[in-house]
Amino acid sequence: MSSYYIHTFGCQSNKSDSERIAGDYEARGYIEATTWRECDELIVNTCAIRQRAEHRARGFLHNVGAYFNSSGKRRPKIILTGCMTHHGNERLYAMLPIIDEILPINEVGFNQAAVRKDTTHAWVPISTGCNSFCTYCIVPYSRGREQSRSLEDILQEVAKLVHKGYKEVTLLGMNVNSWGLEKVGIGFRKLMMENKNFTRSDLPENSSQYLSSTETPPFVRLLQAISKFDQITTIRFMTSNPWDFHDELIAEIGQNKKIDRFVHLPVQSGSNSVLYRMNRGYTRERYIEVVEKLRSADPDIVIGTDIVVGFPGETDAEFAETVSLARQMDWKVGFIAQYSPRPGTASWRIYSDDIPHSIKKKRWEVLDNIINKNNLPHRPVVI
Repeated sequence: MSSYYIHTFGCQSNKSDSERIAGDYEARGYIEATTWRECDELIVNTCAIRQRAEHRARGFLHNVGAYFNSSGKRRPKIILTGCMTHHGNERLYAMLPIIDEILPINEVGFNQAAVRKDTTHAWVPISTGCNSFCTYCIVPYSRGREQSRSLEDILQEVAKLVHKGYKEVTLLGMNVNSWGLEKVGIGFRKLMMENKNFTRSDLPENSSQYLSSTETPPFVRLLQAISKFDQITTIRFMTSNPWDFHDELIAEIGQNKKIDRFVHLPVQSGSNSVLYRMNRGYTRERYIEVVEKLRSADPDIVIGTDIVVGFPGETDAEFAETVSLARQMDWKVGFIAQYSPRPGTASWRIYSDDIPHSIKKKRWEVLDNIINKNNLPHRPVVI
């Protein structure tokens, strides 16, 4: 009987994808190997959100090749999937000659039940891809346009989970708030292919990708439907964007205690000028408004965030605005990243990576001390 092994890099979406890849393998009669050294097929599920993530995947594949070259053992078939597929097959085969096959991550479907190791908590993807136009982000290239799963499909999966004894679910999407909304607008890739000399002002706003609606947002209705399962005690979701964090969603979180009190709400920067260059679709003031409404809805709600330091052109004054926001927001946790240009993205095309690594590192340390180490000095920050 043939065996498989999946080595996963990256976020919760990648982990969920790996569970579904495992389901597909086991439906075809494969068994899971205990180590990549003993499998017949090795699937490497990659992350590309930062350059360091790609280096980790390439380093792992180098170690795999070195092991089989030195041991004399038969090398497994190596299949690469995940966000590094944005490079395209030709470049990937040239960069990583050890790989035998490339599986585009947007071809990982829901035709088979996921194989989950956790018996009480389950990741449940509700959408794939992304319609946002954040200039630094590779996701629209690696995962394609946003597609929402149907309400019926999601609820059927939750019902099966309940039958198996699951009590907690985390709903996954690049932007869960936009689940089920009618989508419009042109694609990011098409935009850049048609206008090689485009500038920041050519990029559409995130909100322009969806038709407006006066009804209760679909994502709120989804939360309400899942809450009707008595056995489900905790519902989490990630990730949300501030520009479409609707008042109806805030009210639902406040009153529906099945929804976890931790809300992950990326800010990326506390500077409006940096947020504009990132094309995030909201301002510092809008972010503060959402957080204040959430905490008014329930004082027990705590907020986590994502921040990018060293974005192209980020001045000391702009970074100081992020520092002041960090002191004001009292985030429970902050996932802080140093900007690295992703080939093919808008920021890679139109901005120069002009912030030295030493400054990026220092800015990372300042925010990590304030947010994650609860060190809140009120003296001016000097970079």
